[in-house]
Amino acid sequence: GRALNSFGRAIINTTVGWELWQRTHSTAVLAAIGLVQVVPVFVLFVPSGALVDRSDRRWLTTAAASGTGLVGIGLAISSIESAPVAVYLALLLAQGCMTSIHSPAASSLMPLVLPRDSLERANRINASFSETAQIAGPALAGLAIRYFGAGAVYAFVALTGVAAGVLYRSLPEPRAVEAPASTARRDWRVGLRFIFRSPLLLPAITLDMFAVLFAGATALLPVLSTDVLHVGSRGYGVLRSAQSAGAVLMAIAGGRIRPWRRPGRVLLAVVAAFGLATIGFGVSRSFGLSVGLLVVMGALDNISVVIRLTLEQMVVPDAIRGRVSAVNYVFIGMSNELGAAESGIAASLFGAVPAIAGGGAAAVLAAAIVALKWPALARMPPLARVQPL
Repeated sequence: GRALNSFGRAIINTTVGWELWQRTHSTAVLAAIGLVQVVPVFVLFVPSGALVDRSDRRWLTTAAASGTGLVGIGLAISSIESAPVAVYLALLLAQGCMTSIHSPAASSLMPLVLPRDSLERANRINASFSETAQIAGPALAGLAIRYFGAGAVYAFVALTGVAAGVLYRSLPEPRAVEAPASTARRDWRVGLRFIFRSPLLLPAITLDMFAVLFAGATALLPVLSTDVLHVGSRGYGVLRSAQSAGAVLMAIAGGRIRPWRRPGRVLLAVVAAFGLATIGFGVSRSFGLSVGLLVVMGALDNISVVIRLTLEQMVVPDAIRGRVSAVNYVFIGMSNELGAAESGIAASLFGAVPAIAGGGAAAVLAAAIVALKWPALARMPPLARVQPL
């Protein structure tokens, strides 16, 4: 279900980015695509977190996944009717609302249907499925745009939303959660306080946030594919899927690697390496080299995602998991979508290549700062030994 939801969102983001770039050739519009999806993260993290902790999480994930299908129908109509850019942005705003609920609900649901000792493996499998969707979505979207047009691509997303909703409803009954104290149940700040008091979760989230915020090159791929690498829509689809391909390869390889003895050190190292690879991608003029660097970036990102997600599931009590996941999505959702906005604005000011290379350098600097400010992260024991706080 999560993979199908990721598949639908990847198709939407790939197709909207390409279609609006072809219509406007404006990096400001590319920035707006990311920006309108950031707004719901800030506006809804309080009510969505409380909603997850008080509601049936299977029902919430079903409703949010179905909402993505409805957005696909709206975009299909907009594309066929050549609607103004503002209509696209309004629909993407609605998509951001769906995702702001789906992310904490789905993340909070997993620990309630699986034993603790299975979570790391489950996150690796989940990452493999989701990243496979991130490969297939952009690649198929790139081909389908060429042969069927953007409207047909958007219409297909409706089917993925329905299918994801059916799969969510087929999950087993989640285990019961002990009700929190009445004061904690009413306090939306409990998730925020938990994260800021955690000596491990706060630096891990900070590291991921700044890496994606500054080193995310995805939003500028329409510019690079047409103006720098000159590979057209098919090459654009390959570039969009290359990073996810690297993540899947790492997820498969990770299943054969023993659990990290010092996952905090690994997290710091992979974020720094991700920044260096981003610098290389920014200055590359070779399509093959660019694809290869994106594959490396995807493999490094997969390691980071699995460590961070498993750490969150290990240290957060069930009773406040929804609110912590919602706040976590403010960090991670903000970094992904705001990173797209930041990339578009930086490209407007300095050009696409300096924006990408400078973002990679900022990610390396962020890793160094986190390592110095939170030394406990580097000393973190194996994830299976981390206990709830």
